[in-house]
Amino acid sequence: MLAAIVFVATSGCTWQQLPSASFGSSGATAHRRFTEWPAARVWAKLHRLFLDELGSRGELDWSRCAIDSVNMRALKRGT
Repeated sequence: MLAAIVFVATSGCTWQQLPSASFGSSGATAHRRFTEWPAARVWAKLHRLFLDELGSRGELDWSRCAIDSVNMRALKRGT
């Protein structure tokens, strides 16, 4: 499923144009997984796995990292 999602994201094809024979699933199934995975934290877990693997190999270059932050005003005196 990951290969199918990456293919759609990088090729510019639509979910309906996904070649099912190449990935073993329909574009509808791949899209459904794509929309379900954020709630299941699949992307965060994959990201962590990649970082752990690269770190164990000594292949992370922290001199090229960026930290982002967002500030939001608490409306109605929220905590």
